[in-house]
Amino acid sequence: MEVDSTENESFTVVKTEDEEKIKPSLSGEVLFPTESRFAGIRNKEVRAQQYQKLKRERKKAKKEAKKTREKEGIPKKTPHTIDSLREKDETTITDLNAEENELIRDDLEQDEFSDYFKQSYDPKVLITYSDNPMKKTRIFGRELTRIIPNSVSLYRNRSGVKKIVRSAIKKGYTDVLVVNEHRKEPDGLLVIHLPDGPTAHFRVSNVKITTELRKNHRDITAHRPEVVLNNFSTRLGLTVGRMLGALFHYDPEFQGQRAVTFHNQRDYIFFRHYRYGFDANGKKCRLKELGPRFTLRLKSLQKGTFDSKYGQYEWIIDGRRHSMETSRRKFNL
Repeated sequence: MEVDSTENESFTVVKTEDEEKIKPSLSGEVLFPTESRFAGIRNKEVRAQQYQKLKRERKKAKKEAKKTREKEGIPKKTPHTIDSLREKDETTITDLNAEENELIRDDLEQDEFSDYFKQSYDPKVLITYSDNPMKKTRIFGRELTRIIPNSVSLYRNRSGVKKIVRSAIKKGYTDVLVVNEHRKEPDGLLVIHLPDGPTAHFRVSNVKITTELRKNHRDITAHRPEVVLNNFSTRLGLTVGRMLGALFHYDPEFQGQRAVTFHNQRDYIFFRHYRYGFDANGKKCRLKELGPRFTLRLKSLQKGTFDSKYGQYEWIIDGRRHSMETSRRKFNL
């Protein structure tokens, strides 16, 4: 046992041999003496010195542990996350081109979006709102028209959704978006694919319009963007991804260097809008977020066009928050 004494102090800090010799573990986990032994030190400066010394020892031991793992070829442990512990879904599709997924491919060739992926028509989107939308909701809708090619933003003028759908079909629209709001913020998005559906209802959160993200919002070009759909791995997720992708033109204009992403993570769909650029060597790519930014969460998927009373739902979220049947590790998309 070794005793360290400090001048002009009426106490001593006692360190055992185990505390003096801190050895890194091969598993990557390093054990350190508890910090509770500093509680008896009344002098603030000495207490801070002892704590900083412990931090330096911790950093040094961590580097030694990393060198030992690399030298002996021991792989680093991957942390447990909700995504890594995800419960297996029976409808998860790992490889759509595999032989066992032939029925799914046949189903996709005959679904409501098959004509779009065969490039038999150009999408034409109508964007409207709830009655008397507030300023941020109106700006959000207009920004969607800058992102989605061949789209137009119109007010409802107290028309019902069913009436809007019938009028949009006559005018040749392929999709209708209805932006709902709550407390002066956009909080819902209804996506209706025409003429035969389906209809998806999303909850919208964390909306940041372009002016809230960056000062100069006038440099967004009118080129058709590229669309990136990421991590839609289940059968339901595949339908939702195809539905969101069908809002955009299938032939992007690469000279505009614009890209929109729908990234699914734990059933939350994160939307981002970027401009990308390459360096002189063409090896590094830089992203610049253009806005807007928002998050979607699917609440229901309905067959056909919108019908809240007699509509048939393919999927609807379980509204019971503390249901015994739900699990935090089970995801649907």
